[in-house]
Amino acid sequence: MSQYIAMNRFKIVKGHEADFEEIWKTRNTYLDGSPGFIEFNLLRGPEREDHVLYASHTLWESESAFEDWTNSEAFRQAHAGAGKRGHLYLGHPDFEGFETVDGASVAKGG
Repeated sequence: MSQYIAMNRFKIVKGHEADFEEIWKTRNTYLDGSPGFIEFNLLRGPEREDHVLYASHTLWESESAFEDWTNSEAFRQAHAGAGKRGHLYLGHPDFEGFETVDGASVAKGG
């Protein structure tokens, strides 16, 4: 069964990593109870000259489940006020969506 991975990559201005992480750790995502939602992770990536790369990673049962969430009231509530923190970011987040074609996990037996 194919799943869908939705990722946003963020370039966070150096020195604001703790602020960015705290926002994510303390926010209400409204993901629990969203039909088709499986898992969320915030990933910290490499440090560059002027920023640190982060990615939000959500796993969904299908692309349509993700799209339904993006059109929901829960999505609007989860993202309320996001535009007020522009000083943390270098540019807008870059969205990337992926349909899984193969995978392995402990739960799947390797």
